Amino acid sequence: MNARQLWFTKPCTVEIQQQQLQPLSPDEVLVRTLYSAISAGTEMLVFQGQIPSGMVLDAGLATLKHQLSFPLQYGYAAVGQVEQAGNRIDSSWIGKHVFAFQPHASHFISTPAQLVVLPDQIEPLAAVFLANTETAVNLVLDGNPRLGEKVVVLGQGIVGLLVTAVLAQFPLKQLYALDRISERRACAITLGAKIACDPGSETELAALKLNLNREAIGGGADLVYELTGAPAAINLAIELCGYSGRIVVGSWYGTRTAELQLGGSFHRNRIQLISSQVSTIAPELTGRWDKFRRFETAWQMIQKIRPESLISHRIPFSSAAEAYQLLLRTPEQSLQIIFEYQD
Repeated sequence: MNARQLWFTKPCTVEIQQQQLQPLSPDEVLVRTLYSAISAGTEMLVFQGQIPSGMVLDAGLATLKHQLSFPLQYGYAAVGQVEQAGNRIDSSWIGKHVFAFQPHASHFISTPAQLVVLPDQIEPLAAVFLANTETAVNLVLDGNPRLGEKVVVLGQGIVGLLVTAVLAQFPLKQLYALDRISERRACAITLGAKIACDPGSETELAALKLNLNREAIGGGADLVYELTGAPAAINLAIELCGYSGRIVVGSWYGTRTAELQLGGSFHRNRIQLISSQVSTIAPELTGRWDKFRRFETAWQMIQKIRPESLISHRIPFSSAAEAYQLLLRTPEQSLQIIFEYQD
């Protein structure tokens, strides 16, 4: 059968192409996509051609093991329904709702091992947030928030908001959210941040620093998350971090570089910089945590957080090019864009 597939043909250009799918093998299933989510972070770097040359897009995912070279497919948050199954697959798979780390397409072929079956209580529209919620869970695990700590989350895009929502489940002393976009700051408060401020406002930033009282004993943030995607933000994270505090860098800058200010306060305050990426689990956790446990926790967080309220646009797949232009030109208006395939 034919599938409509989204292809990144060159920087800032996408096309929907009809492709003939191969016949099902005995161990494969055919999935009809219902929804898929655009990543405003990594995916927009791919869209703009800002991935370092020769780099594998994601070595941990079978669908994204290829290197960046246009034309290419991308996407890792698809939810669909199994329509056909090979003759060695149990017929009970037909009709199941599943999540897959698959590029945007109306239909795709997969093995059951590469699919995550949706729990009964999770609606397909909410399930598109599994990948980003798993990322948020991983970021929180890497940061290891502790009782009574002061935590700052820089950047309130989807991943930042999900991290804020997960952190709100902890008995922290204070949870601060920073973003330049007022609507995102409002979302952060709804999700559990106690204070949300604009890092572009000198007045609000000064008030935050005063509140953190960084120069006092025990002052400054215990834990800071850098999730803005902007390289310069790492220096603000250092400014806000207290003595022996931790900074978790979840942003991926692509080909852009960060000019770190590692003199003065960074050096004297023994600040830790922690790299976090969802393809792996921190070595100290692997004795107890695996992908299955992390997925299970992410589903629980989706039930609590209800991230589908963060969807800003639901766009027909046939109009996919409009979605990327929205993110490119008016990112402040495009929190989470979902493709709908019913058209």
